[in-house]
Amino acid sequence: MKKEIIERFKTYVQVDTQSNESSQTCPTTEGQLTLGRMLVDELKQIGMEDVTIDANGYVMATLLANTDKPVPTIGFLAHIDTATDFTGEGVNPQIVEDYDGGDIVLNQAQNIVLSPRDFPELADYKGQTLITTDGTTLLGADDKAGMTEIMTAMAYLIQHPEIKHGRVRVAFTPDEEIGRGPHRFDVAAFDASYAYTMDGGPLGELQYESFNAAAARITCTGKIVHPGTAKGKMVNSAKIAMEINSRLPAEEAPEYTEDYEGFFHLISINGNVEETKLHYLIRDFDRERFEERKAELRGIVEELQETYGEQRITLDIKDQYFNMREKIEPVKEIVDIAHQAMVNLGIQPIVRPIRGGTDGSQLSYMGLPTPNIFTGGENYHGRYEYVSVDTMLKATSVIIEIVKLFEMKSAEV
Repeated sequence: MKKEIIERFKTYVQVDTQSNESSQTCPTTEGQLTLGRMLVDELKQIGMEDVTIDANGYVMATLLANTDKPVPTIGFLAHIDTATDFTGEGVNPQIVEDYDGGDIVLNQAQNIVLSPRDFPELADYKGQTLITTDGTTLLGADDKAGMTEIMTAMAYLIQHPEIKHGRVRVAFTPDEEIGRGPHRFDVAAFDASYAYTMDGGPLGELQYESFNAAAARITCTGKIVHPGTAKGKMVNSAKIAMEINSRLPAEEAPEYTEDYEGFFHLISINGNVEETKLHYLIRDFDRERFEERKAELRGIVEELQETYGEQRITLDIKDQYFNMREKIEPVKEIVDIAHQAMVNLGIQPIVRPIRGGTDGSQLSYMGLPTPNIFTGGENYHGRYEYVSVDTMLKATSVIIEIVKLFEMKSAEV
């Protein structure tokens, strides 16, 4: 199975599927459709049923039940797109067998090194097989590791009919990285009672709490006057933007927060005297505090509108997703089954909140409770991204074990 996982993963990551937030199509990039069609062919080849890809690039398929027990239909999902933070074009995966615990030279010509001095968690992977980048692109383990694990698990279950299981649905979705993954996901057509996203990180991660999330965009409009005659006339939009940011709590930023702490994250600031635009992410696990954060930003803008004029500053806040804990806790047995599956396989479950979001964050509010499970990737979204093949094997086994446990726990007819 190890060789199968490596070859499958290498095939997937070499297709550029980076999403594009500025595009209004679905999917936002052609590469996602290209890989989606490849997945359709592969799903049919391994023996899955009801294999479809719709006009929006959502791939779905069915593993038919082979038991007479009334087992609820469960689903497994992974997203096709890769992050927009760093280029995903021309991914050239490097295989590191029996990792020795030292520096990994990703690119000798450019002196790019993956080092345990910068990433001490590498020590956990000594002796394992790793897949890294060549230093010039991201890897795409987020979430092509999850895709690989789902596909490999389904192939294994088809090849081993002695393993009894209920009906299983799988889906590969576009545009998760820009928050649009579930927007056109047809929950009714997917027709599952519960699902799991394979979109986590290190071994043992099991997550059913996510941020409440919003995006805020602020536009500051200035007035250009020749600087030699600007006194009393010029309005510098860049300085207004700086003033807005300075009024937010400096310590409540991603680089200073952890665990259940929320933040304001200035993603980008672009502009000049005439116009400056700021893009923020607003995140918090607590719904009440989340609403307070949005109100805090509105209050800052309103105060400065009084100083500079309402027409000089505009604010647009859009909610993105909410903490899925609210929808998963009433059916927490699905988390318990995933927990037991890991324990059965000798894996120590690490139950902790996602400091981010998955497709499951939105799907849970669309009627499909969807916790998240590890895939084996580290350092997502950049040149230092890597994945452990050993952990990918274990994630594949967890999928199989979950399927088995749902069948075992179902009452006889």
